[in-house]
Amino acid sequence: MFSFKRKPKAVISTPFSEFIRNGSSAEKKRVYKRVLEKASESQNRVLVRVAAVE
Repeated sequence: MFSFKRKPKAVISTPFSEFIRNGSSAEKKRVYKRVLEKASESQNRVLVRVAAVE
């Protein structure tokens, strides 16, 4: 039997994918730390708003 599977189309690299592939460990840690800080701040603001409503 023959299989006529098509190759997936190549996707153009994005700045994010370049960062994931090529960024240094230190750079990734710095960025991840900042992202987690921002997420925590956002979650805390939501909790404060919920507490204010109750």
